[in-house]
Amino acid sequence: MTERAVPFHCPYCGDEDLEPFEGDGGWYCRSCVRAFKLRFLGIGRAVTTAGRAAAPPDPDFTEATPDARGEK
Repeated sequence: MTERAVPFHCPYCGDEDLEPFEGDGGWYCRSCVRAFKLRFLGIGRAVTTAGRAAAPPDPDFTEATPDARGEK
């Protein structure tokens, strides 16, 4: 495995004119003159404080308020 993963494009402007910036995952985009940092967070699903894997959110779920259900 390589020590540093190289980004393919700038997350702000999408250009590929990047150079390393101040070590530790920092990159500089010559096109939009922005500096940014990349950080690896991990692999797999998020774990809750109870130690179980968190379920992904249901995109079809909407929380009903009492007014939305016809209750007062």
